[in-house]
Amino acid sequence: MLKLSENPPSRLPNRNSIHEIKGEWYVAHTRARLEKSFAHDLLRLGIDYYLPMVPRTTFSGGRKRKGLYPLFPSYVFFAGDEETRIAALRTDRLANVLPVRDTNILIKELSEVEKALSSGLSIDLYRHVAVGTRCRIRSGPLQGVVGIVVDRADLVTFVVEVTLLRQGAAMHVEGELLEPLE
Repeated sequence: MLKLSENPPSRLPNRNSIHEIKGEWYVAHTRARLEKSFAHDLLRLGIDYYLPMVPRTTFSGGRKRKGLYPLFPSYVFFAGDEETRIAALRTDRLANVLPVRDTNILIKELSEVEKALSSGLSIDLYRHVAVGTRCRIRSGPLQGVVGIVVDRADLVTFVVEVTLLRQGAAMHVEGELLEPLE
């Protein structure tokens, strides 16, 4: 039996990738700080979901705490049919369910976030869609990932977007790994 204090898996344990998740995709906008609880509900119900999380250190009550936190606060992605959507709404943890107009774009973007998270690089939330050069990473653990360059110093700040949320995952990569897209 899972304790609610434990982190839920990013997706159902029998899934290796979000590409294996079938059905219509939905974006759950949870009430404040209920992403993990909602993911636990979906896990218990056997509903396919994706909750990208990043390690973070916080300070509370004079203590240093390490934990996993949602990359996109207040958002969990799930898939299924209309019955699934209704079951998700019945959890009483949602503020809204956002429609997904183009499932293929969402799956492509989420798979790039998933690949970035599995790379072991430090990933942070990037709250605004970047304006800049779209690039693809040529080699290394993120080979093939497409994003936008938003800053250039010793390392390039590279953002993988989730356009539906108008947010992205920001990471630092070496500039020579990037090739501009035409």
